[in-house]
Amino acid sequence: MSDYKTYPLGDIALQSGTVLPDARLTYQTYGELNAQRDNVIVLPTFYTGTHMRNEGFFGPGRAMDPAHHFIVSVDMFGNGYSSSPSNTPAPFDGPRFPNVTLYDNIACQHRLLTEELGVESIALVAGWSMAGCQSYQWAAQYPDMVRAIVPFCASARTSPHNIVFLEGVKAALQADGAWNGGDYDKQPERGLRAFGRVYAGWAFSQTFYRDGLYRQLGFETVEDLLMDWEEDHLNWDANDLLAKLWTWQNGDISANDLYGGNFEAALGAIKAKAILIPCTTDLYFPPEDNEIEVRHMPNAELKSYDSPWGHCVANPGNDAGFVHFLDDCIASVLS
Repeated sequence: MSDYKTYPLGDIALQSGTVLPDARLTYQTYGELNAQRDNVIVLPTFYTGTHMRNEGFFGPGRAMDPAHHFIVSVDMFGNGYSSSPSNTPAPFDGPRFPNVTLYDNIACQHRLLTEELGVESIALVAGWSMAGCQSYQWAAQYPDMVRAIVPFCASARTSPHNIVFLEGVKAALQADGAWNGGDYDKQPERGLRAFGRVYAGWAFSQTFYRDGLYRQLGFETVEDLLMDWEEDHLNWDANDLLAKLWTWQNGDISANDLYGGNFEAALGAIKAKAILIPCTTDLYFPPEDNEIEVRHMPNAELKSYDSPWGHCVANPGNDAGFVHFLDDCIASVLS
């Protein structure tokens, strides 16, 4: 399903104090809201993800099934569908697009759910990577509304090492002379290619490359895979990538007036039943971060998945075993 819906937010005041005029969220829904209005599943989008790419996480006979659930797949700010540097007029176009936090994203998603869709209770918020970060944010920001979360390959606060990884891909993109501080005449192709090439080294594990698992994706050599990652990133607007990257680097469920930076208090305030799913070989969302989190969450358990696919274990189609593992976990929290 490639079409989508748009929810006009009007002028929104961001955490930074900047007012973004005529903001909008785009989203798609699947299934129907039941009479009890308690079958809602929210799927935020991941980095370089869209509402369409979430379709690989649910379907007929899956733990998340539109035949039984009302699934809301909502685009985060900066992904080119919802308000983003690439689609916002001056004075907030391109590199002038304001910094948007996960708190800002979830506050606006809350408006979409309550004001537009008439939802008062959410059965589950789930997601991969940055989408999983948003599931933590949902549960901490609206603890009485969210009944369960399943973040996979994600964290409640972006770690210092994760921030350093992102600094690397950002520097690769901005080293292109065509970048011009974000005021480029055409997309900085060399920078986007470098961004994708550096990113590929972090997305999979050392074992993935050592054992040649890239051949399972149809690539004969590592270079073939790197070229594919280059080409894929040419589909993205550079300012959009960096806007979302800023949001990611500044992810912290306690960075708001609710918790005043007290991370343990924010984790402790999460009432939702939670299953945290790290991949044992994820290079930037390692299990150790989730182990710290689960100790402070009153209704959470950690279920690590052992795989050489690293962060990309969750990309639909990569690891069939993970699909079943994820569905079992989601079925557990929904039961």
